[in-house]
Amino acid sequence: MRMMISFAALYLSVVLLQLSSGGVGPLDALSGLKLNFTTQQIGFLGSAHFLGFFLGCWWAPRLMGNIGHSRAFAIFTALGTMGILGHILSDNPYFWAAMRVGQGLCIAGSYTVVESWLQSKVTNDNRGRAMGTYRVTDMLASLAAQLIISVLEPAYYVSYTLLAMICCAAILPLTLTRATQPETPDAPRLKPGLAFARSPLAVAGVLVAALSGASFRMVGPLYGTGVGLQTSDIALFLAAFVAGGALAQYPVGWLADRFDRRFVLIWLSVAAVISSVFTASVSGLNTTAIMLTAALFGATTFPIYSVAAAHAHDFADSSERVELSAALMFWYACGAIAAPWVASTLIDAFGPPALFTMIAFGHALLIVFGLLRMRARPGATERTPYVYAPRTSFVIGRLMSRFRDSSLDKEDKSN
Repeated sequence: MRMMISFAALYLSVVLLQLSSGGVGPLDALSGLKLNFTTQQIGFLGSAHFLGFFLGCWWAPRLMGNIGHSRAFAIFTALGTMGILGHILSDNPYFWAAMRVGQGLCIAGSYTVVESWLQSKVTNDNRGRAMGTYRVTDMLASLAAQLIISVLEPAYYVSYTLLAMICCAAILPLTLTRATQPETPDAPRLKPGLAFARSPLAVAGVLVAALSGASFRMVGPLYGTGVGLQTSDIALFLAAFVAGGALAQYPVGWLADRFDRRFVLIWLSVAAVISSVFTASVSGLNTTAIMLTAALFGATTFPIYSVAAAHAHDFADSSERVELSAALMFWYACGAIAAPWVASTLIDAFGPPALFTMIAFGHALLIVFGLLRMRARPGATERTPYVYAPRTSFVIGRLMSRFRDSSLDKEDKSN
């Protein structure tokens, strides 16, 4: 019972973190429009968030080793709270960008603490239930974070104060739990080249996943405003993207476990190109149609990271899983840092549809590269199971590694 209470505290902290951090991104985009920020400046805010995210992923394991899980979590949530509250002190976009770096540090560092804590508590008996609940909790909280925008007034101090209070409240469940703090695990060594060595296509896949997800979440409100959506509609527009991606996880996973994963990646990208072109062309349709296109876009782009990660792990052994997961996260963070700024620059030059034109072009390149890789190397003889891989911290690989090795262990025993 104490272990389950400990898990409940972790999950509640995740919900509060998602509500605060997930709400800041679209709120900043809408606030920037109200404060007459340029489109490029709004995109720069999203890039600053992912810069902080990358720094937090790198710093968090080392900080935990020095001061422990609870203190590290308190530091990161304090940085996030200050980053949100800092928005009400100035209307300078570059000052806001500095505050968004603090938010990125918060989300990456806090998730590192949560996932390290969770990893130390789960056993082979409860791992499946604990991780299933964790992933569902994270996904539902992300969905709720998009919807919260509908009740927040852009560029209004009350809105940012409310998000800061939610972020600060995330400290309470983890610090009030009576569960014993776990021992600090060794930080995974960051080897970006390992991902290239195992699968260049997987690296290309996570870069395109970052291009799609980061640009849509951070710059999507600009597109929504450009096609005439109201603030409440933009919240549903972003939520439809997340919901579509969540619903697609199971059928895509079923396909990825039964067919060549490169074919699955290629056909997902084909569908993403079609959905991007269709989404960019429906500005004259009604709001319901726009929501459906956002859900279709999420369904075709959201699972790409997990399929690419599963393909990379097919060519790795069990001793490389944690470092490979960290390497894939590194490449995702690199793509996510660049994507919002590039997308906003293109929107500024060519209008809102340029967002989806850029995404479609990225997926077209992935299709070509995937076909070339299929000619260069045969498929894997053994497959790891497909799992939804959250892009949360460099230590997520510790939680996922047992799932990836489980099917191979069963196959070995049967032989």
